[in-house]
Amino acid sequence: MKSTLYSLLGLAFGLIVQPVLAQQQVKYELSFPNAVHHEAEVKVTFSDIQSDTLKVLMPRTSPGRYAIHEFAKNVYSVRASDAQGQPLQMERLSISEWAVPNHNGTATVNYTLFADHADGTYAGVDETHAHLNMPATLMYARGFEQAPALVTFNVPQGSNWKVATQLKQEQGNTYSAPNFQYLMDSPTELSNFDFAEWTVTEGGKQKTIQVTLHHLGTDEQFQQYVAHTKEIVAEQQAVFGQLPDFDFGRYTFIGCYMPQANGDGMEHRNSTILTSSRTLANAMGPLLNTVSHEFFHAWNVERIRPKSLEPFNFQEANMSEALWLAEGFTSYYGDLSMARSGVFDLKKYTSDLAGDLNYVLLSPGRQYHSLVEMSQQAPFVDAARSVDPVNRHNTFISYYTYGSMTGLALDMILRQQYNKTLDDFMQALWRKYGAPERPYTLAEVQETLAEVSGDAVWAKQFFEQSIYGSELPDFAPMLAKAGLELRKAEPSKPTLGMFYIDYKDGAATIASGTYVNSEAYKAGLERGDVLLTLDGRKIKKEKDLKKVLAKHKPGDSIPVTYSRLGQTRNTTLVLEEVQTLEVVPFERIGKELTPEMQAYRSAWLGSQAK
Repeated sequence: MKSTLYSLLGLAFGLIVQPVLAQQQVKYELSFPNAVHHEAEVKVTFSDIQSDTLKVLMPRTSPGRYAIHEFAKNVYSVRASDAQGQPLQMERLSISEWAVPNHNGTATVNYTLFADHADGTYAGVDETHAHLNMPATLMYARGFEQAPALVTFNVPQGSNWKVATQLKQEQGNTYSAPNFQYLMDSPTELSNFDFAEWTVTEGGKQKTIQVTLHHLGTDEQFQQYVAHTKEIVAEQQAVFGQLPDFDFGRYTFIGCYMPQANGDGMEHRNSTILTSSRTLANAMGPLLNTVSHEFFHAWNVERIRPKSLEPFNFQEANMSEALWLAEGFTSYYGDLSMARSGVFDLKKYTSDLAGDLNYVLLSPGRQYHSLVEMSQQAPFVDAARSVDPVNRHNTFISYYTYGSMTGLALDMILRQQYNKTLDDFMQALWRKYGAPERPYTLAEVQETLAEVSGDAVWAKQFFEQSIYGSELPDFAPMLAKAGLELRKAEPSKPTLGMFYIDYKDGAATIASGTYVNSEAYKAGLERGDVLLTLDGRKIKKEKDLKKVLAKHKPGDSIPVTYSRLGQTRNTTLVLEEVQTLEVVPFERIGKELTPEMQAYRSAWLGSQAK
């Protein structure tokens, strides 16, 4: 899940860079006197204002999210004052912008922030912590995009809160950011968190990795979490051959696994935010899988980043055609790193792989949108909210999973046809675009694939068919090279189709939309229909459905009576074969795992860390 910080030296998110005078500065001060009721008090002073009227804004979106979130809805008691503390006129220009005229060069804005949603996008404040995503927390001003910022966190008196952030510590609880861009990309957790760190030396440079975790688990569980995180970091370092040069020499995992937290993961340039209400005791694997995904972003999207997301616009939705690579390939490596580090065994990895393949191969969305077009849907789907029903189950496949399976396909093709790997491809992208931080276009990504494979004709064809198009290769023979069989999990078993039935109060209600490529869709069945009888048998409980299906085979036609909008209707439904796929190691089904297959599997899923 997912933020991006773009070049510290470039344009600041689409706003014109003005000449910066040495004294121009932004100072924030955050206090939490009413944390029990989820409020923070924010004070921000803008000095050496260059315009007659100061324009102050609350962000409407956040790096790593692409939809509009309207963070201003949680801001109130907004007021302005001059350098002497006297009130200044303040006019609200729009839902997210205020004007402060007659400021005499300096203006201070105070406001109250309501924060009760601790995740990677929003903010959460209570007696135990202040969990702050900066776009959801801090106002900013036009003309100050390149001005340095100081942020002081006033922790509640008597609390044992500490500060976890990628901001640069100046003194005590005062931190700095070189500009607006870096500030907005710097989530911060104030709490009594557990802490661990280690140092990696590369090319004479020391790079520190920190783990901060606000949680209710034991110290033993925390140490286990840290040990596995260390292994994941080493595996991903091996993919690229080096860690990034973190701006202040450190990278910080900022974790909050508390009952009030909402599940999320959001990458940032030198840190990542990790949230969940699940505990280390019952969800160590899934929580570490998020760690794995987010840390891979330190290379892929934070430094190897698409040109289409530059400059990031804090006042509008942001769209990119490249999220299949930025997020999808990161998902592929997030899972792959879990296998390579040994946190996931082969059974777990192949089970998750089967789930992803089922979603991508069996969903009808590819007939509506290409992989590029799926990426461009992000403003509608990535934590976006709507109250009206949508047809996305038919028309959309997540660019996370679709991109991940495209990464799998590309990895297999490179290994089997060109004696290369997806690791080689990612290393090439890192050398050309990541290390020098030169944002890429898709044409340049295609060019890099041609260079790695040595086959420009094939690279062009792959992009035309599978990136700008919707084709995917046959995964079964490719996975067989690793001694893995992709097959139907329940062949010859009949089903009504891939939709959910809610059995409640003696009624069987279709609770999800039917797929456009299904027999149920062709029969006219839709979400909200109440199934009354199937093949003459009343359907009230799941066991009633099972009894009907037990008498039939795929391809049989059965009469269906159902109720819609209070009217009883009739149709005929052709039973489908269960399409669910599974990925099974040869050795578990009595097939020979040859030495060649074992070597291939080890080269792919085995540890790459030296």
